[in-house]
Amino acid sequence: MELQLLPLLLACSLFFPVMTPVAREIADPCASQTNDFQHLNSTGLHLTLHHPQSPCSPVPLPSDLPFSTVIAHDAARIARLTTNTPSGRPTSLHPDKNSGNLADSLAASVPLAPGTSIGAGNYITRLGLGTPATLYAMVVDTGSSLTWLQCSPCVVSCHRQTGPLYNPRASSTYASVPCSATQCGELQAATLNPSACSTSDVCIYQASYGDGSFSVGYLSKDTVSFGSSSFPGFYYGCGQDNEGLFGRSAGLIGLARNKLSLLYQLAPSLGSSFSYCLPTSASAGYLSIGSSNPGQYSYTPLVSSSLDDSLYFIGIAGMSVGGSPLAVSSSDYSSLPTIIDSGTVITRLPTAVYDALSKALATAMSGAPRAPAYSILDTCFEGQVSKLHVPAVDMVFAGGATLKLAPGNVLIDVDDSTTCLAFAATDSTAIIGNTQQQTFSVVYDVAQSRIGFAAGGCS
Repeated sequence: MELQLLPLLLACSLFFPVMTPVAREIADPCASQTNDFQHLNSTGLHLTLHHPQSPCSPVPLPSDLPFSTVIAHDAARIARLTTNTPSGRPTSLHPDKNSGNLADSLAASVPLAPGTSIGAGNYITRLGLGTPATLYAMVVDTGSSLTWLQCSPCVVSCHRQTGPLYNPRASSTYASVPCSATQCGELQAATLNPSACSTSDVCIYQASYGDGSFSVGYLSKDTVSFGSSSFPGFYYGCGQDNEGLFGRSAGLIGLARNKLSLLYQLAPSLGSSFSYCLPTSASAGYLSIGSSNPGQYSYTPLVSSSLDDSLYFIGIAGMSVGGSPLAVSSSDYSSLPTIIDSGTVITRLPTAVYDALSKALATAMSGAPRAPAYSILDTCFEGQVSKLHVPAVDMVFAGGATLKLAPGNVLIDVDDSTTCLAFAATDSTAIIGNTQQQTFSVVYDVAQSRIGFAAGGCS
């Protein structure tokens, strides 16, 4: 098996600071999180899911990461979730005269269309790849379709990652994908970028993200595994040029509604559903693929949108603070399309709804000292959320599914002395972010076209 060298030469290169993990000791609180693969039952997989800043994560972000950085990458992610126009920044693939392998060179220049931003809000799990299998720490993203990871020999560039790079030559089941394969043609829908083709007929993918991060490499297939369960013939990107803010993860697991996503590729074996509980930084959660208990959830239907049919859209029907409905009309809730997303931190609401929520919360918390606005967060209080009396906030979705938010789902600590309402206003697309989803069990029942919620998911 021979891995062809990928002659990638970018027209403009970007420098991104490498996020280094927090120095930590192996402590008892993390002992229960070391088993990343647990069978939920005979038909599904149960994987441990880590908060991006959990000290128990295999690739934790710095605990002192400024919250302004989180907000900046959140904004980039949202901008690219809500648009599918090209970014205008080209990636150029030209012959490498120094490679000694001009037969496998090509010259192509295409605009990279932006996908979602990886940023600092995505959760982490482990995935096994190859035969024999090696484990890799991967970002989990419901807003992306193509799964990819860094591959040796890293012809152009690889960011620093925890653990070894995936080595295609070390796997007896690895194969590159030819340009004539159906999956090569499906890259346009999966990445919003057209595929390219080397002169040796190897399909090349290009995945780009809203914060300027990107991965370019070979479309490949190999056996993907989770503990003792393995699935041959899994299509993914074998990255040879990977640059941006990915922390020290090896790559990304795509769970969007697309033929190349992990969900769709495993569906013949496990079914078309997955669920998760997004944990806080002080706990562990899970990602389950292909199995759930339908009776434990209250459901809201998935709705269609012309914005992007790979994303998960639902409808907000109402909100209340302290048991009192917000003073807005029902049409205000449905005035914008609404995405539920695992990687966005701050929920965006239609402006009229947000204004009413901010006013109602400020009134209910009138005894708490106010703090200045923090970036886009304009409803802030002195102190930490754990020390404040926060009113009950409910989010009701079409069909009656309800998130009864705990204080930590309503406010978010932005520094040691300030906490803010974890919502912001938007006039484009509403997004249900991960702060509001934390500790709930959320099921994406794609087969039945519905999303379900249940409290106490991480316990």
